[in-house]
Formats: sequence, structure tokens, C-alpha cells
Amino acid sequence: MIDLYAAGTSNGMRARIALEECGLKYNWHPIDLAKGEHKTSQFLALNPMGQIPVIVDNEGPGGKKVTLAQSSAIMVYCAEKAGKFIPKDAAKRAAMWEAYMSASTDITPGFGSVNACVRAKKPQQYAAAADMFKQRLQGYFKVWNDWLAKRKYAAGDEFSIADLSLYAGYWRTKGAFPELLGGMASLERWGNEMAARPAIQRAVKL
Repeated sequence: MIDLYAAGTSNGMRARIALEECGLKYNWHPIDLAKGEHKTSQFLALNPMGQIPVIVDNEGPGGKKVTLAQSSAIMVYCAEKAGKFIPKDAAKRAAMWEAYMSASTDITPGFGSVNACVRAKKPQQYAAAADMFKQRLQGYFKVWNDWLAKRKYAAGDEFSIADLSLYAGYWRTKGAFPELLGGMASLERWGNEMAARPAIQRAVKL
């Protein structure tokens, strides 16, 4: 059994979506970031960085316990453990890694930057930065919209962890800043298909 320590952030959802889609049994341990539960000694023993998500796989490789932070690493770990969502073909796998890294290092941090500015104690002081980050995030999504006009999934014709990673950032952006996604029909088509997946529906139901 896997223990997941996370919150309803983009990164937290990426880990939960991966576990659900990979069909891995897990216990959900919600971490209240507002109350500082990610800074307690118990949590810091799991991840000294004090960041969610963290998984503890009590039945890791060789039967040994594995404790793992970093949502990108967790998604890969889940996919490899389940034998799913990483293409076998080398060329398709290379395309998947490119798409996965874009979703993981552009979209999710981009949303986080916008969110941090908007939710600051004095957001007016960060208005210029918020606008800049919004334009940057919207630009990323416009590129994704163009890509998805030519392909069914994030990395081509095969569903992969790139889709799982991208959806977490898309889902959070759609919920918080839907105006950044306006007029992107191909991205919306893809997003609706992802939202219809039972595993994703379970994952985002907090």
C-alpha cells in the first residue's frame, strides 16, 4: 500500500492523478498547508524540504519501503511500477519526455507564480508581476492549443504521463483563472476528454 501526503495544489493533484490512473492502491493523507502541517517535524522527516506531495510505498522494489517527494518523480515512479503510460517505442518515448517536461516545468510552476502573486497578503504590490506571469502562462497554453490541434494527446497518438501532468496544471488554471484559457478550442477538447476519465474524476474529488 502507498501513503500519499498531499494537498489540492497542482503538484499534489499530479501525484494523486498518477496513482488513480495507474490503479495503485493508496491511503490519502491531506496536508493542510494553511495550518503549516507541511512544516511539522513528522512531515519534515518525510521531506526535509517541507513540500508536498510525498509518497511512501511500503511495497517498493524488492519489497523495500520507498519514500519519494517531487511530483514529477512520483508520476514516473507510479507509471513504471504499474507498467503504464510510458511509450515503449523509443521515438514516441522521446516525444513524451519533451511534452512531460514542458507540462511539469512550464505549466505547473507558471500557475504557481500567478497564484502566489494574486494570493499575496498585499497583492497590489505584485500586480505587475502577476500580469507578467499570466501572460507567460497564457502563452504556454496557446502553444499547447496549437499542438493539440495536430495530435490527440499531449505527446502524440498515445496517452501518457505527459497528459496526466498537463491536466493538473490545466485543471487548476481553469478553476482559478479561466480567462487565461479562453478561445483555445483544441486545448478545451483535450481537457474535456481528460475530465471524463473516471480515474481523474476520482483524483480531483477532494
